[in-house]
Amino acid sequence: MEANFVIIGAGSAGCAMAYRLSEDEKNSVIIIEYGGSDMGPLIQMPAALSYPMNMKTYDWGFQSEPEPYLKNRRLATPRGKVLGGSSSINGMVYVRGHAKDYDYWEQSGASGWSYADVLPYFKRMENWRSGGHGGDKSWRGRKGPLHISRGPRQNPLFKAFVKAGKQAGYETTDDYNGEKQEGFGPMEQTVYKGRRWSAANAYLHTALKRKNCKIIRAFARKIIIKDGHAIGVEVEINGKVQVINATREVIISASSINSPKLLMLSGIGPAEHLENHGIEVIADRPGVGQNLQDHLEIYLQIASLKPITLYRYWNIFSKALIGAQWLLTKSGLGASNQFESAAFIRSKAGVEYPDIQYHFLPIAVRYDGQAAAEGHGFQAHVGPMRSTSRGSVTLNSKDPNDAPKIIFNYMSKSEDWVDFRNCIKLTREIFGQDAFKEYAGKEIQPGQNIQSDSALDEFLLENVESAYHPCGTCKMGSIDDPMSVVDSECKVIGVKNLRLADSSIFPRITNGNLNGPSIMTGEKASDHILGKQPLPKSNAKPWIHPKWKTKQR
Repeated sequence: MEANFVIIGAGSAGCAMAYRLSEDEKNSVIIIEYGGSDMGPLIQMPAALSYPMNMKTYDWGFQSEPEPYLKNRRLATPRGKVLGGSSSINGMVYVRGHAKDYDYWEQSGASGWSYADVLPYFKRMENWRSGGHGGDKSWRGRKGPLHISRGPRQNPLFKAFVKAGKQAGYETTDDYNGEKQEGFGPMEQTVYKGRRWSAANAYLHTALKRKNCKIIRAFARKIIIKDGHAIGVEVEINGKVQVINATREVIISASSINSPKLLMLSGIGPAEHLENHGIEVIADRPGVGQNLQDHLEIYLQIASLKPITLYRYWNIFSKALIGAQWLLTKSGLGASNQFESAAFIRSKAGVEYPDIQYHFLPIAVRYDGQAAAEGHGFQAHVGPMRSTSRGSVTLNSKDPNDAPKIIFNYMSKSEDWVDFRNCIKLTREIFGQDAFKEYAGKEIQPGQNIQSDSALDEFLLENVESAYHPCGTCKMGSIDDPMSVVDSECKVIGVKNLRLADSSIFPRITNGNLNGPSIMTGEKASDHILGKQPLPKSNAKPWIHPKWKTKQR
């Protein structure tokens, strides 16, 4: 029950750190993980992605508090409770984020986290194959643990979506993770040989084959801190409270929800909040649990004039055949997440870089797996990337078994409403292009009768939902910023021998899905923990429109 490094959480960043820290056999590593095995077929089969995120076996089951700007709706906040963490229950979409996301991080106080700094870590972790669908290998990694691929894009609707974007006047891109994020093009997925390639498959299972790395299934209660130094982790195993000792460092990587909770239970956080719950204050860090961000989205659904969508397989018999083919050969429709085309565009003239993301799906279906009653259809998931609304994660009590209080304050800014109306209007324009003329029937959702701003706002109130990208609750920044929780080497400010590395340290949310940036965070944090020199900066210059504008509307 002792190791040099004790990592709390076998999620996206935690798996990467376990792998890198245990590469040197002199380092002993223990990973504490409360969740169970990731070997179930519903996790490993890419097309079954809606199942694990809706199963208590694999999900912590968090919900937001009633959201005051969304008619007090409680929104689901899935977080992975399983080996691989949320990378084992997510949609397997791989997005690095835009270069300017990371340049903002550095400008806001996260020194050494500019795009030039993080690009080498993205390349180190990637094992990228385009599958003959374009891309520039000079921008990509080819030897890392994380396999990244592209779906076959055989359904004609995938190409129609890209063609429609071009017809609407937008850019196209062969690789949004390469030189040019902006535009319409193929979407990438963390799938390898037909299987979900989670952080557990990419990193953890290899690390656990080493003699110096082991996992302990336990519930982490708090960090043990003595004389300002983290020395271990208090855990519960089979109903008994024990301590796992760390001779060098404790590393928290428990998600943007559980990481701030653990800090506060350990006496690190806003002093008044901790005192109100009877917790001794060890380090007064008012930023712990603050700065909570997420991506919201809606999906705009269109009835298909041709029976070419995935709806034709939306029956028990077809699903059984797809499942059997996947089990036997790891091929067929079951081997893709079916998000195979995407786009990043700007909402209006004057926006510095893309602020809207699209996922295109050749079926009209909800995240809970319920297909539209109209039958054949397709949809675009769309939402703004950089809302200024902020929420928080706080304690309900000092009992470690109590879920934290989560409130996002979704849609609390007037710009959020403007941005979402733009998303719907732009999507309608895209689906109205000639490329969709032979496919697009009536609008299922929101419906053509929903046109005025007030009608659109009412639709958003009822239907907007999380894209499941919470982050930012333990912000990385300069040590003289009272709202910073960790410094640029992921050290928790105010306590020695304690680090934190996961999506909670993001100063601001990145463009797109967060699994890639979370794994990169674990990769880069590993070098800081080991005292290595950071990888040399990249001199690659990403494409950015010289006039920083899109067409006027």
